[in-house]
Amino acid sequence: MDTTTFIRRHKPAWAELEGLLGQLGRRKARPDAAQLDRFAELYRSASANLAYLQTHAPASEAALLLGDLVSRAHNQLYAGGAAGRSKPLEFLLWGFPLLLKRRLPFIALAGALLLLGMLLGYLAVRDNSAAVHSLLPAGMADRIDPARTADDRGDINSAIVSAEIMTNNIRVAVLAFLSGVTLGLFTIYLMAFNGMLVGGLAAVFAQAGYTYTFWAYILPHGIIELAAIFIAGGSGFYMGYKFFVPGELPRGIVFVQAAKESALLLLGTIPLFVIAGLIEGYITPASLPLELKYGVAGLTLAAFAAYCVYGAKRGEREQGGGSGGGDARGSLSLPASRFRKEGRS
Repeated sequence: MDTTTFIRRHKPAWAELEGLLGQLGRRKARPDAAQLDRFAELYRSASANLAYLQTHAPASEAALLLGDLVSRAHNQLYAGGAAGRSKPLEFLLWGFPLLLKRRLPFIALAGALLLLGMLLGYLAVRDNSAAVHSLLPAGMADRIDPARTADDRGDINSAIVSAEIMTNNIRVAVLAFLSGVTLGLFTIYLMAFNGMLVGGLAAVFAQAGYTYTFWAYILPHGIIELAAIFIAGGSGFYMGYKFFVPGELPRGIVFVQAAKESALLLLGTIPLFVIAGLIEGYITPASLPLELKYGVAGLTLAAFAAYCVYGAKRGEREQGGGSGGGDARGSLSLPASRFRKEGRS
């Protein structure tokens, strides 16, 4: 039997399982014996269907969707649903890192474009110092004085500065996410332009002989901040990609699924922006030795890398167990309700 025929034949049963899952998941649900028996029967059937798809079409959208459904049904059947479990905490501990691992190519693309923008901005200002006035907002270039970077800033209200920085960075991230509706075109501009701003500033400080000082004030908060912007940009690229490469399911359905998954990526960046804002508000302007600031930068990089690696590994273990040993790769964000939709599969 070909995969398309297989999916069409079993799709009604998957939709029925999802409907029962929704009923059993309600807080005051009181299922009768017949419903429980039917739920168990549909779960076993869906598990067998998932094994078939993972053998014959492991990368298909249907396999991802069914993986999600089987994982949630398993949790409901054997663990009594999600009672007593903190879903936001689970997402932060392992769901978000696992999602980062799965969407790493798109995040890397966003990072590459921003770094390319940094290089172009640096070269443009290095060869023509007046170009910085074209890159930076009006009046900002005139206020840059590399020699005063390490001056005492005791009059700065760090709490207010942190809040303003967080707000601005989250706004940039939201723009990167929303630009996915432009099929990734505006995301390209956003990544490259923000990179050019940083590169232009780096060139100004390099011309004055303050490169070491510049990066000491940028990297402590910049590592986490740039990582979050890469992730937000990657979420926009993922939406654009799924529009052009929908796979087996209808383009509209897949695009909505990608948007929901990208929204989770965006949501996961908020704690990162909070951390970056706190560092930029309290540590960046502090009169600390530059070596100590580089140490903070190294610490943030190591901590973020450890979080991503450990969280992704734990997420794979959690999801592997949640699907009865199967590969529930879609359980983070691909809603099985799409099985009710008619269309290409």
